[in-house]
Amino acid sequence: MRSLILLLALIGLSGCMKVSDMVAGTEYHMRDAGLLDHSDTRRSNSWRLQPDSFIFISQSHFVPTGGTYPRPNVVAEEAFNGFVEYFPLVRRAAKPQGLDEALNEARTAGANYLLYTRFADADDRIGTVEEWEDEEALDRLGVDSGVIQLMLIETNTRYLVDTARIRNRGGFLTLYDTQPQDLLRPPFEQYARSLLGVSNQ
Repeated sequence: MRSLILLLALIGLSGCMKVSDMVAGTEYHMRDAGLLDHSDTRRSNSWRLQPDSFIFISQSHFVPTGGTYPRPNVVAEEAFNGFVEYFPLVRRAAKPQGLDEALNEARTAGANYLLYTRFADADDRIGTVEEWEDEEALDRLGVDSGVIQLMLIETNTRYLVDTARIRNRGGFLTLYDTQPQDLLRPPFEQYARSLLGVSNQ
């Protein structure tokens, strides 16, 4: 009898929820449990931008701690890929730059804002047979992780509009043959949506 009541309650609850909501909820819990890739973005401000804002994206020369060496401009590339869907006026630097150089290029391009990023930390764990053969260290098995730091600066005034810290963690089900830079695009998409005040669902 108790099982029948529980089953009827579950059917009743599922009838009130859209399938897309159920999928989103399941995905959220799988990310939180560490089965899928997960990211956590902490912003210092809740500043919002106009959709027609011109954003120039650049990456610093900083090499991440953790002994991992991703390709030099990967953060700027992935930030551009994440932003271009939400901001039609977006450009990126061709190579890593110092802050003054990035601001000058952003101003020359006519950008309203500079998104200046750096790969602060990257930990590329063993995720393939080849990597195991190279390292053979049990303590290096696991999911990749990384930390991105960014500043959003108004180009004309050099006013620091926002700072954020993105912490990425790979998932158990997605750890095979991945690297910390493979985790970058989704949190940049989420950050772009938050700048527009759009729901992250």
